[in-house]
Amino acid sequence: MTAIQRALVRRPSPRLAEGITTHVEPLPVDVELATGQWDGYVAALADAGWDIVEVPSAEDCPDSVYVEDTVVMYGSLAVLTHPGADSRTDEVPAVGRTLQELGYETEAVTAPGTLDGGDVLKVGSTVYVGRGGRTNAAGVRQLRAVLAPRGAHVVAVPMSKALHLKSAVTALPDGTLIGWSPVIDDPAFFRHYRAMPEEPGAHVVDLGAGRLLISSAAPRSAELLADLGYDVVPVDISEYEKLEGSVTCLSVRLRAAPADP
Repeated sequence: MTAIQRALVRRPSPRLAEGITTHVEPLPVDVELATGQWDGYVAALADAGWDIVEVPSAEDCPDSVYVEDTVVMYGSLAVLTHPGADSRTDEVPAVGRTLQELGYETEAVTAPGTLDGGDVLKVGSTVYVGRGGRTNAAGVRQLRAVLAPRGAHVVAVPMSKALHLKSAVTALPDGTLIGWSPVIDDPAFFRHYRAMPEEPGAHVVDLGAGRLLISSAAPRSAELLADLGYDVVPVDISEYEKLEGSVTCLSVRLRAAPADP
């Protein structure tokens, strides 16, 4: 029986334009356009065969569309995060309830630990964690304590030039790390690293079957990835990129839960 593929998403808040920015100057955000772009993003996931699971919206939380920051998945375990920005802590409970209703086991990072899911990059059993502005040492220790008994090797990576680790580096299905070198503190942390020619080109989502979701703002990167044998699926997320968002932070891919048939 084919395993169920789920993608967790959350509709953007009408207060999206009030979202936090750290490494870029704030730009005007068209919330109506952003909502349409989110619809297109979700449609791309669905077209690739992912069942869409929508967390109830959080209209008073401007950054809630970035659902990736609220949970780290490792197999059928969901590690609920404690976001590094206090304004985002209210985003987490509904994500936890949604995953528990689907049958996923949950653990939680708690204060004084902070952890954003966007700082966590999984490559096989290696789990890189960006140690930067949103994720602290206590958060790294808690994640390591939860995942190590499950066979994960947690590697803390210094991050000072980008919002999150996955703002700088993501992984191809073959394990190659791709990134935007100007915002990586030390590329030596990553084996099989390849620099990308555009910043948005450093962010990809593995859709399965050799397909990669990528921002339409990275045409040269898309061409490079196509030349490596991947089917590239571009999506327009320009309004989210104004807020330091990327294709990775708008969804969380879920493996089959133990409760699945």
